[in-house]
Amino acid sequence: MKQKLDEILKDGLMALENADDLKALDEIRVEIFGKAGKLTAVLRGMKDVAPEQRKEVGAMANAVREQLEKALSEKLCQIENAQLLAEMEKEKIDITQPSKGTKKGALHPLTKFNNKFIDICVEMGFTVIQTPEVETDYYNFEALNVPKNHPSRDMQDSFYITDSIVMRTHTSPSQVRAMETMKPPFKMVCPGRVYRNDDDSSHSPIFNQFEALVIDENVSLKDFMGMIKEMLVRLYGKDVKMRVRPAFFPFTEPSIEIDATCQMCGGKGCSLCKGTGFSEVFGGGIVNPKILEMSGIDSSKYGGFAFGPGIDRSVMITNKIPNIKYLFRNDLRFLKQMR
Repeated sequence: MKQKLDEILKDGLMALENADDLKALDEIRVEIFGKAGKLTAVLRGMKDVAPEQRKEVGAMANAVREQLEKALSEKLCQIENAQLLAEMEKEKIDITQPSKGTKKGALHPLTKFNNKFIDICVEMGFTVIQTPEVETDYYNFEALNVPKNHPSRDMQDSFYITDSIVMRTHTSPSQVRAMETMKPPFKMVCPGRVYRNDDDSSHSPIFNQFEALVIDENVSLKDFMGMIKEMLVRLYGKDVKMRVRPAFFPFTEPSIEIDATCQMCGGKGCSLCKGTGFSEVFGGGIVNPKILEMSGIDSSKYGGFAFGPGIDRSVMITNKIPNIKYLFRNDLRFLKQMR
């Protein structure tokens, strides 16, 4: 019996050493450990071993089984690793080579315009800040000279979360937050999403605005209009024309609307500009002294002007997009045309 176990161990280890694939390895496993396997037969024949030798032979049989199982496991790992390396080598991709058949992505038109306007503002000395999209009623209305029951609140159909928490209806709350935390003189710009219950071809419940604020000594409406003219030239080119209209905003006085040559029709008149040849791009004016005082700034020393474009409308005009909803559908057929 001992001699037979020695032969099983010797033959098994040699067979395992020469096995070169999983199929051969499985055949060896069955030959040794299967129901009719050599080692299985020896273990079943233990009852025929003389009692005085049974303990010694049993220990030897267990030792042979453990050695063969260990050798089988090691050979299995070796073969699997070799196969994995062969597959990896076969499927290897040289990432330094140009790829084939890939399509380049592109920035969304809103993102491109957003980046362009930020770059213009930074070049002109503005600091870019971010403020919350979920605002308190105080910052969204009251601190901007719009107390409760003020008629101008009817101009903005707001999304209220509670009586004192609202989805911001404009980026103007950033004016107050900036004046409370930044020391004059300063220039700041705040891009971001705003929310109003409004929906037609040129309005969406979610849209994007910029809020710009300049606080300094001896600031005038002439300074404001000069800066706007320069921004329009950088946005639309040196041939752009500017038109100024009186307006009303509770947080600026005087207030004006700035129109620019309609980029859809080149000033000839179309449905987007309602035949006027001009499209609204900026609204703003001189900061109301009351807001300066509420924000802790001495209005007898400092003044300022604030303005903000809706970038969705500017993107529509620049890219001749007839409906604002195209900007939010993420339709690849549309977006590919904007590249």
